[in-house]
Amino acid sequence: MNPFDLTGKIALVTGASRGLGKHFAIALARAGADVAITSRTLASLDDTTREITALGRRALPVALDVRDHASIQSAVATVHAHFGRIDILVNNAGCNIRKPALNVTWDDWNTMLDTNLRGPFFVAQAVARHMVSAGRGRIINIGSVTSVAGYAGLGPYGASRGGIKQLTMSLAADWGPQGVTVNCLAPGWFKTSQNAVMYENDEWVRYLSEKIPLRRPGATEDLSGALIFLASDASAYVTGQTLLVDGGISVNDTRALPPKP
Repeated sequence: MNPFDLTGKIALVTGASRGLGKHFAIALARAGADVAITSRTLASLDDTTREITALGRRALPVALDVRDHASIQSAVATVHAHFGRIDILVNNAGCNIRKPALNVTWDDWNTMLDTNLRGPFFVAQAVARHMVSAGRGRIINIGSVTSVAGYAGLGPYGASRGGIKQLTMSLAADWGPQGVTVNCLAPGWFKTSQNAVMYENDEWVRYLSEKIPLRRPGATEDLSGALIFLASDASAYVTGQTLLVDGGISVNDTRALPPKP
């Protein structure tokens, strides 16, 4: 048997309309899972839905705003009612506002922490109620290299991602006895829709690459293996861990990290 095979599994991926969330959803489908995908607007999920169904897997688009508790409860209930269970949660939805610390507003802080930390907790809680009842489940919280390293201009974002790392450990201790593993997948520097403008600066990309031991920014496919590992039976005895997929940048002196171009 292939411990990485997800055939017959039901996955839920939040923030799956674009970027890494879309990639995660498609990677799970390629590994055999049927996938519920969420975004604040259903129409934005059309492309992800088409790509999943083209792989011969079922896709269920669901509207979900992680800053709205009622929306979380409704979305998770819809997914569970449709598929009958949820085996895998990829807690991906998030946002970022890049500003020097002196310019961060009260609303900036609330937007990032509500989206990146409070929302993922309550999504995990809603899904875990079903997983705990079933006696099994895989929860993958999406963190960042900022979960373990400090970056200028990313104070609230780093606080939210550091919080995800700590939350992962706490939830792993909470739900491990019921057969639910909780881990954090932490990408390094990857080009996404949130930061694409930075990668248009060739000089900055070269500077960034010099700081990464593997000498290049991440490509989305670099995350697929780690994601499937954490979602599958291959990681049955792994919980509470943060798996950095960052080309090694986290081993370097954090004072020498890339500035905003």
